Amino acid sequence: MKKLLVFAGVSIIFAGCNVNYGGYPGRTSYPAGNSTGNRANTEREYNELIKTYKPETAEVLNDLLNNDDPKNPRTSISVENKSPCNMVLTVSGGNFFKKIPIGAGKIGYTMVPKNQNYRLSGILCNSVYQSTKFITTSYSIKLSN
Repeated sequence: MKKLLVFAGVSIIFAGCNVNYGGYPGRTSYPAGNSTGNRANTEREYNELIKTYKPETAEVLNDLLNNDDPKNPRTSISVENKSPCNMVLTVSGGNFFKKIPIGAGKIGYTMVPKNQNYRLSGILCNSVYQSTKFITTSYSIKLSN
């Protein structure tokens, strides 16, 4: 009986070691804390995203040049990264979620549905950026460290 209890206890301990409580490995919903590991993680995520990311250049330019056409149900968000660090901007709200890799000194952009709250977040040179905005027309910000 003692062997069975010891075996059951050891099995529970080993089973607990294999559980991934955070969902997807290496992914958090929003940036956490300021540590040197975050910059390295952001750089890895940036390098992975940049391989497959397809910017919406034509759509964003049309939106900006047409002065936010009221008939268009979407509008643009653009973020200028004025820091020496690459970043990944997460834009989420309603049924929308997108990660945008933005290189140091570059501008990142996307099209989003109008008249919704969006959470913008990312890590810029170990500094956490988080903001919530209600987007009705094109929105542009500049971030620096």
